[in-house]
Amino acid sequence: MTTLQISVTPQVGPLWQRRQIEISGAVPGSVVTVRAHTQRNGDEWTAQASFMADASGRIDLGTQVPVSGDYRCADAMGLFWSQCLADGRTGKSEPADVHTPIKTELIARAEPGTGYLDIPSTTAGAQEHRVTVEQWLLAADTQRTEVRSHGLVGTLFRPSGEGPFPTIIVMNGSGGGINETRAAQYASRGIQAFALGYFRAPGLSNYISRTPLEYFERALDYVAAELSPRGGKPVVSGQSRGGELTLLLASRFPDKIAAAAAFVPGAFVFGAQGAADPAEGWNGPTWTWEGEPMPHFWDHNTGVTWQPWEGGEVPPSRHADIYIDGLHDRPLATQTRIPIERFKGPVACVSGMDDRAWPSSMASRMVFSTLERHGHTAERLHLDYESAGHSIAVPFLPCTHIQVLHPVSGAAYSNGGTPLGIARASENSFEEICAFIERSTQ
Repeated sequence: MTTLQISVTPQVGPLWQRRQIEISGAVPGSVVTVRAHTQRNGDEWTAQASFMADASGRIDLGTQVPVSGDYRCADAMGLFWSQCLADGRTGKSEPADVHTPIKTELIARAEPGTGYLDIPSTTAGAQEHRVTVEQWLLAADTQRTEVRSHGLVGTLFRPSGEGPFPTIIVMNGSGGGINETRAAQYASRGIQAFALGYFRAPGLSNYISRTPLEYFERALDYVAAELSPRGGKPVVSGQSRGGELTLLLASRFPDKIAAAAAFVPGAFVFGAQGAADPAEGWNGPTWTWEGEPMPHFWDHNTGVTWQPWEGGEVPPSRHADIYIDGLHDRPLATQTRIPIERFKGPVACVSGMDDRAWPSSMASRMVFSTLERHGHTAERLHLDYESAGHSIAVPFLPCTHIQVLHPVSGAAYSNGGTPLGIARASENSFEEICAFIERSTQ
């Protein structure tokens, strides 16, 4: 009798690294169920899939499709990105501390009595084998430094070596905070990353309302003067509202930015929406310049008669889209459009065709159409993913939280996409943007 064994290669490595997972020693034709358990911020996330062993008693999770389980495609990382919390609860899948690696226990169990039914001798008994996979966020040779100077709040991740390094400023969206997870992963790829907070971070406002663009100009100057970025200037990148901000900064400070990489962006200056200070509401201003609020898409928009961000208002029809309705006020749309044509450097946009939070695919197409019409000659990279939504993140985190509550307003909304589509987009876009950063800072 052979012994059931599950192996993972590599067993320890960075979060972004794809693993090879194989099972040996199974009874030919038997069913083996693999369950994944991960503790994340005090909660247990789990996924499960069952596989049929081949004639040699082997299973390769990278090439075999599960016969049952939480995902149904050949993907060794499926047990990671398909994980859920129990009872439909929501929770944060990224670790609160980048120093703490993500540890996932994989348990392979033979299903007793399974095997070739026409061959009596091939009958599985009760066997199991366990292995722990470690995905680290912060490389041992990466220097992490909290920045609380020059009026800035953020965290710097500097790779090992002499440099100069390609350098990127990483910004979150309407959830605020400091995106150390993505910045740490960039650093593990030799990219110096400054994760910049601009609200819901120590010493800053709890709301996105009336955030001054001078703060980001100061961050650009700080990176150029203090961090010696390769090529002399940083790449700027943000997610969601941070994607809108990325394009806005590129148009406002084009000579201070090497390249722009916007994840699920907007193409207009929008009001504060779900991250607003309640004293001003969803249609209050988000950004200011020289003390004055910037005109925005929701500022008395004559095409808008409703809004979805406070959770109580029902759309006038199931086909209503506030971002489409807002375009009916052409003068305001023209005034609040981000003039991305002012930026002459490389531009990348990452979007989901099934984005239900806001139309990032449409916004990205508007951006590239504008650049093309204005004779933009630098690289234009649009990564538009068919089954992805708004929550394109770093690779191999759970992709199952599609119906969510906004972290500031508490309003319920859908990110859109499917777990598989989000997982594929997260993995591919991380690799593509790492390469884009390298190209843009030569």
